[in-house]
Amino acid sequence: MSVKIRLQRHGKKQKPFYWIVAADARSKRDGKYLEKLGTYNPNTNPATIDLNLDSAVQWLHNGAQPTDTARAILSYKGALLKHHLDGGIRKGALTQEQADAKLAAWLEAKAGKVDSKKEGLSKAQEAAKAKALKAEQAASAKRLAAAAQAEVEATQEEVAEEVAAEEAPEVVAEVAPAVEEAEAPAAEEAPEVVAEEAPAVEEAPAAEEASEETEA
Repeated sequence: MSVKIRLQRHGKKQKPFYWIVAADARSKRDGKYLEKLGTYNPNTNPATIDLNLDSAVQWLHNGAQPTDTARAILSYKGALLKHHLDGGIRKGALTQEQADAKLAAWLEAKAGKVDSKKEGLSKAQEAAKAKALKAEQAASAKRLAAAAQAEVEATQEEVAEEVAAEEAPEVVAEVAPAVEEAEAPAAEEAPEVVAEEAPAVEEAPAAEEASEETEA
């Protein structure tokens, strides 16, 4: 029976989560498997990999062939290196202690690289957050300045309206006395004209009496 080490898809839509399994090469991708070796989560940065190193190496010893993605994962976790070192031990090229020391040194160096990458990503995220916060503060200050300017303009308009309302009655008060003064002399002059014309009307009967005496 041919065995493959491959990924079996789980998780949600657009958020895949994989199991690393050893399965019969003839079975479906998400079908039955012989053993679950670990998990692979590509949704994190860096990706999260949990692998049973000894079980994976044992399947490699038994002739299991990993797929391309599974091979990259096994190499990343040191399974391929351990498989190679175990082959050297079987051939007598090195002892178990030497193989273990080489594997430990490699794993330590790999862990340092992973930690360095995580630290770099954290700094990049913090810088991005600081930049976004700065931009948000600038936009907020701009909005506040615009609101303050609008409030000042509204206050100036209210003051202008109040000043205009206070000045309007004074103009009316100044015009009103002028109109009254213009009408007053006309009213006072009218009786004098009537008084001067009244005697002329009264003298008319005297003229008529003089003509009657002459006729007599």
